[in-house]
Amino acid sequence: MIEKQIEFDKVKEIWKNLAVTGEAKKQIEDRWIILEESTLRRELRDTTDAKEMIEKLGNPPLQDVSEILEILEISKRGDCLSPYQLERVQSVLIILERLGSYLNRGKQFRNSIAYYDESLDTQEELKEEILRQIRGERVDDHASKELFEIRMKLQQLDEEMKRKAETIIRNNRECMAENFYTTRNGRICIPVKKEYRYKIAGSLVDKSSTGSTLFIEPEGVLRLGEERQYLRLDEENEVYRILYTLTAMVSDCADALTENMRLIEKLDYSFSKGKLSIELGGTEPKINLERRITLDQARHPLMDPKVSVPLAFEIGVDNRGIVITGPNTGGKTVAIKTVMLNAIMAQCGLHVCSRQADICMNSAYFCDIGDGQNLSDNLSTFSSHIKNVLHILGEVDRDSFVIMDELGSGTDPQEGMGIAIAILEKLRESGANFLVTTHYPEVKEYAGRQEGIINARMTFNKETLQPTYKMVIGEAGESCAFYIADRLGMPADMLNIAVKAAYGEKAAGIYTFHNKEPEKTASGKKIRKTKKTHKNAEITTRYQIGDSVYVLPDKKIGIVCEPINEKGVLRVQIAGRKIWINHKRVQLHVKAEELYPEDYDMSIVFDNVEDRKKRHDMERKYTTETITYES
Repeated sequence: MIEKQIEFDKVKEIWKNLAVTGEAKKQIEDRWIILEESTLRRELRDTTDAKEMIEKLGNPPLQDVSEILEILEISKRGDCLSPYQLERVQSVLIILERLGSYLNRGKQFRNSIAYYDESLDTQEELKEEILRQIRGERVDDHASKELFEIRMKLQQLDEEMKRKAETIIRNNRECMAENFYTTRNGRICIPVKKEYRYKIAGSLVDKSSTGSTLFIEPEGVLRLGEERQYLRLDEENEVYRILYTLTAMVSDCADALTENMRLIEKLDYSFSKGKLSIELGGTEPKINLERRITLDQARHPLMDPKVSVPLAFEIGVDNRGIVITGPNTGGKTVAIKTVMLNAIMAQCGLHVCSRQADICMNSAYFCDIGDGQNLSDNLSTFSSHIKNVLHILGEVDRDSFVIMDELGSGTDPQEGMGIAIAILEKLRESGANFLVTTHYPEVKEYAGRQEGIINARMTFNKETLQPTYKMVIGEAGESCAFYIADRLGMPADMLNIAVKAAYGEKAAGIYTFHNKEPEKTASGKKIRKTKKTHKNAEITTRYQIGDSVYVLPDKKIGIVCEPINEKGVLRVQIAGRKIWINHKRVQLHVKAEELYPEDYDMSIVFDNVEDRKKRHDMERKYTTETITYES
């Protein structure tokens, strides 16, 4: 669980992809902290030596040996190895030879890994025998004098059988369906027309799909074929003799070769650590037993070095605990992960991502980070968080290293603050090294006055609202929520209320905010009350201004100039007169949108020229003119 929380599993995935052998990959998957000091120092030295060898001589010649180990077991059981398996043995013997040369060249640098070459047994005789007798996944013609002679005779017989078949075809052209021989079921046959079956002596092997052509193996060819079969048996016996002889040689060397394969797996594991150090730009850390962790320009291994801000960190000299504060997204979580991840990597025998590092050995690592909500156990975030914290407090001792993110969060702030201080007190009493992050000012005050605990803060640029991801140990930070809200436009009067509510009346004078109360502007949006309408709401919207309608019962055509009102009456213009009429005496003729273009000035239809002029004057200036409508 802790591997995923601090992302050590992702580091392992990168590391595993740099290994070649299956056994080394398995060791990487199972790798966890080393508790024996001498073993850890040896592992770190191997990592450094492997890195130096790679940087000076390139990657070592290694290959996966899982298949070879299986082949060696087969040979020890006495089963015959196939040419393919023997060639695999030969390939690993060549790798051993190249690896020996590679390691030997490393001796000039007095590199301790280079001296493993003295444990390599290249088995020159076995390699040369396989190389001489096996080629292209088959036993070579020259593997033995007997095999060469047998295969030469087989070749001569094949040629003689072909010549025999060709002679019969030439001498009996009228009987042949084709002028060439063919092969059926591994036997040389001639194509004979069905009607000449008994003219050609031989054995029927096959026939065409129509039955008109018969494929016959002639008697002369048949006799040669029988002789060929005997030679094939001799060849097979000689091949098996050679394979069994080589298998016996492999079996005799199996134990020594198995040790060599184990050495390849061990070297692969060491070189994979060196490759990882080069991949991540790592350096060898110092190891101490004094509960001290010092990092100079430390980086998170999974972050781009061009983006990551180096971290300077120290704990365990005078203080065992650090309380880190600062704004959200200020890098607090990344900082505590960076410290623990580098510490775990060092205790696994790996180089760390830091310019210099002095890291103590820890008996255990504990972590409480992120949303711990447990749906399967029906636990809230806070409940799961407390459950995890209680487990940590039950297991922690003075040799442990603990990190906790957002201590006491997920519940009532006042109660959460109290719980956070109680947890800190228990951690302090345990003597463990610990890093925690928090926003509670009371927790900062507690850390400032309590012996063995010190504050630290993540810096923040108040002008740009950007975190700088730098840790300053010895100073308490602030959340910067008020400054962020100010920069984002929250009015000063609102922020002053917030400051007083958070820190009291006296604190209001400490902060200076820039934003004034924004002027209220009309939004143009108003609540519109629904007017009382006719009991049948559909009627009031039945006709629109400009609709052409029939006026019943005479069916005179008019134009609607005012729609139906709440009394069910509308106004219609007929022959220059505007009349009020009940909607029941009106029937739609043509809709307005079909008669007039969009935004058409309807005054052209309803007003005369004189009234239109008066209306135009009224719209642009004061006038005493009036417009009279007929009723």
